[in-house]
Amino acid sequence: MAAEISGVGDVASFYEGLGQVLNIAWGENLHYGYWEDDADDSTVEVATARLTDLLISLLDPAPGAGVLDIGCGVGKPALQLVAARKARVTGISISDVEVKQAMQRAAEAGRSDLAAFRNADVQDLPFDDNSFDGAWAVESLLHVPDRGRALAETARVLRPGGRLVIADTVQRPPLDAEARAVLDEFRTSYHVSAYATADEYRGLLTANGFVDIDIRDISDKVVRTGMIMADAVEARRDELARIDGPEPVDQYIGLMRRAAASPGIGYLVIAATRDPASTS
Repeated sequence: MAAEISGVGDVASFYEGLGQVLNIAWGENLHYGYWEDDADDSTVEVATARLTDLLISLLDPAPGAGVLDIGCGVGKPALQLVAARKARVTGISISDVEVKQAMQRAAEAGRSDLAAFRNADVQDLPFDDNSFDGAWAVESLLHVPDRGRALAETARVLRPGGRLVIADTVQRPPLDAEARAVLDEFRTSYHVSAYATADEYRGLLTANGFVDIDIRDISDKVVRTGMIMADAVEARRDELARIDGPEPVDQYIGLMRRAAASPGIGYLVIAATRDPASTS
């Protein structure tokens, strides 16, 4: 059953439409890549897997630990986590299409025993209190209409002492008029509810019972993503235009290039711990 909270239907449609197009052009790891420096000539596949590895190291689950994957996409990061740490991952998405694709990939990889996927909304999680040892949200919280509610729900289902790792694009104030225009266009086109700042994330995490909050700005390591994705989409423009139409594809190519050059868009990785002293 599809999630019904206001706003999530548009996001599901986005990932079942343009998201599928971007999967063709970019790959199944539909998140930013991580390049060490300007001399790093790693492929997109290597760079995106490297970012996932960074998040795995921050989450640091023990073998057999239960991990909630918030906004699991088609399951590639979850399966990388399973392979690296033998964790038991439950992935959630508001897209039935993505859930089906993730389940299929887990089956093909022989990992259905450790990776399960279902339709669920992080703002109203269908899990008992203290159900998971850890959780991560890889470029998914930017779509959530009520980020505070999502973090409250995540805290609820995490056991005391459980780790939360977040990777997200954010706004980097101060913003001039051009940077604000790019952010607004990007937010509309990609169904972003709002761009947080580092300070806003710290405040929301603290308010929802998280401690030991570690916020890292890795914008310089991932900035290459936008231009490379634009090049990848442009290289397959005619093929992709047959799926989504030429106008949307051309619009996204231009927007990706403008966003990649904008100083107003940054990228954070965040690690936090649910207060071990928590009793609820």
